[in-house]
Amino acid sequence: MTPERAEAFFTRSDGGFRFARWTRPLAPVIFGTDDASLTPLKDGIRETAALAGLTLNDVDAELGANMIVIFCARWSELDDIPHLDRLIPDLRLLIDRLGQAGANQYRSFAFTPEGSLRACTILLCQDAELGAMSALTLARLQTVQSLLLWSDQAFRSESPLGRVQDGADPIVTPEIAALLRAAYAPVLPAASTDPAHAHRLAARARLLLGTLA
Repeated sequence: MTPERAEAFFTRSDGGFRFARWTRPLAPVIFGTDDASLTPLKDGIRETAALAGLTLNDVDAELGANMIVIFCARWSELDDIPHLDRLIPDLRLLIDRLGQAGANQYRSFAFTPEGSLRACTILLCQDAELGAMSALTLARLQTVQSLLLWSDQAFRSESPLGRVQDGADPIVTPEIAALLRAAYAPVLPAASTDPAHAHRLAARARLLLGTLA
């Protein structure tokens, strides 16, 4: 984990560096899936959040729920969800754009005045790719991508989950787990637009990876 690699994880396609993390427990709510999937989905969110030292609450004191996960079979179904356009501006345009791009997922973040993460809305269109994942794997994958404001280019060429043996569900890679722990160090700011922040993240992540080796 070099400073350059850490910086790339938070440098957006427009060249700007932006880092943000949560400063409150997660209060997730899940819509559009069957009851049998709810337990592994919640388990996956809980265990992945724990990598960053975050806990899960039933209710967020300010918002009620601050992590909203919505499953749909077609993007057009989102038009029928009441008040979703209040969470996601220009929802109709977004639905058209996601459909045209053949996308199967989308995340929208809200921020505190200080710049830390306040809420996250995760939209999932259950295509063949997502349908092939177990609920636990899907929850791990979506949660790790929601714990920080990653670059819009992060994880395009490599997954934050690594394969394990014996057919078990993939888990967060040691490198990404170390970066998450580093990002949530209490002595570091919860939000930053300074690329030098990546040097501190990289140094802490390397120390953590050394203890895991």
